[in-house]
This record gives sequence, structure tokens and C-alpha cells, in this order.
Amino acid sequence: MLDPQSLIRFEDFDLDALELQGLNLLVGLRGHADAGHALAQVRAELLDSLNPKLIASFDIDQLINYRERRPQISFLGDHYAAYQAPRLELYRLTDGLERDFLFLTGPEPDLAWERVSAAIIALVEAFNIRLTVSFDAVPMPVPHTRPLGVTAHGNREELITGISTWTPTAELPASLASLLEIRLNEAGKDAVGYSIHVPHYLAEAEYPQVAVGILEYVGAAMELGLPTDRLREAGRNLESQIADQVAATPEVARMVENFEQRFDQHVPETERRSLLVTANAELPDGDELAMAAEAFLSGFPEADGTATKD
Repeated sequence: MLDPQSLIRFEDFDLDALELQGLNLLVGLRGHADAGHALAQVRAELLDSLNPKLIASFDIDQLINYRERRPQISFLGDHYAAYQAPRLELYRLTDGLERDFLFLTGPEPDLAWERVSAAIIALVEAFNIRLTVSFDAVPMPVPHTRPLGVTAHGNREELITGISTWTPTAELPASLASLLEIRLNEAGKDAVGYSIHVPHYLAEAEYPQVAVGILEYVGAAMELGLPTDRLREAGRNLESQIADQVAATPEVARMVENFEQRFDQHVPETERRSLLVTANAELPDGDELAMAAEAFLSGFPEADGTATKD
């Protein structure tokens, strides 16, 4: 393996300064599990509100497959401009309680996952990071009329025990964050993560409630006061739009009602049974769900997945 630390370029900071030592690290990467445009909302809220200071950046040219994930660029009549280069960056942020923490954010690398994980662990060791927290958002057949569920994971029992509403045993597509959690645990470092469950029929639309849920979970784990007021207001405004769409789409109304019944029936059994399956272990009819979700999402302007990417 090439030197992992050669991936990192530090800004003009005293890296041994006490203000960078002993903090917590939040990891937010845009990957395959980003239902409800969760990362974009969390990232915007934190970087807009918490006085970000850039500490370091990764050499993204070594990590991204540009032909698979092409950056955006502007064409201005007769020339190109404003190339939007992808960036994977480490910031120091300060919360509303004047508590500092580190935030690693950007696109999930396509390449060199082991090398990137080793580089992040080197940062954890160099800054004596106490706890690394990751998050993602996954689409689930759950109703928007119930509290958002979560699957908590990691090696800090007091931060995950009794929290999860779904604890599956399953083979899943890996992510860099999931690999990093394994490597941190192997290195004897504290790491936890929170996967928020998003109604699948809202997964392609911007859903502020999921960002609020993420900020609440990671804020509690890291003992931070993170901003949610703007997101809560946006969520309240969206709720009325969702209600109108559900009322206007009988198929979706029936789907939501079925999800409500299943959710209410299985909540007491969430540690033993998945909300993804019915009592006789049959998955919901995929064709029915797809047709209903397509009809529902047609009422939302961002449902075509064209939101700005990191």
C-alpha cells in the first residue's frame, strides 16, 4: 500500500495545538445510502452555521472515477467556466455551546478504500480523537406519519444499546464508512454510526426530517448542540405538501396506511423482527410499491434526483 498520509494536504495550522486535540470526529460522505438528500442538508446546515475552519483536504484525484461520477461545469455561450471539482475535506467546527469538533465530508471515494481508511485512522491518532461518528440514510417501507427509525452500530455500547428500531442480520453493499468502522475497531478506537430510516417513497426528494434526525443522534453521541431550527421549519412546511399528495393519490394513501399498520404492529418487536417483512415473511409487492411511489413522487420537483451533488 502506498503511504496513506500522502493523500492528505494540511492547511497552515499548528497541528499540535491543543484546540485540535481530543475532539470528536463526524464523518459524512455522499455514497449510495443518502435517502432524502440527507448529507447535503446536514453538510449545508453545519458548514453554514458553525464557523468552519478548513484543516486538511484529501488528494481527490487519486480517489474518484471521473467517468462514472462526472463533476459539473458551466458553459457560458462560448467558453467553459466554474468547474466544480469534488472535494473531500476536514473542517473544525464550533457548536452553539462553544464546543469544537471535526467534520470530514465530501464524496465517498471510488478507489483506495483501505488507503483512505488508514489515512483517517492516522488523523484519529494524530489528533487524539475520542470518538468517530458516521451517519447515513436508507430507504425503508415505513410511513412518514411515524417517528423516524434508526439502526445504531459500533463499539460504544452506551451509545447504541436500546436505540435501534431495526437490527437485521444481512449481507449489504459496503461503504467506506462501514469499512472505516471496522478498521477503527481493529485499531482499538471508539466508533459508532447511525443509519436513519427514510420512507422509501420520499427517498429521492429532499426530506428535512431525516437531517433533523441525524443531527439529533450524532449531536447526542458527541455531546454537541447542533443546529436544527431551519430544518425543522422546512420539515413542517413539507408535511402539509406530503399530506396533500397523499390525499390526492389513493394508491399512496393505501400504501401509507398499510405501512402504519405494520409499523404499529412491529414496534414492540423491533429487536427481533424487521419492518421490511410481514408477519409471514413476505416482502411487500414490489410492483405495487414502485407504481405508487412513482405517482407520489411526480408531485415533487426534486424527485428526479437532480439535486446538487457534493
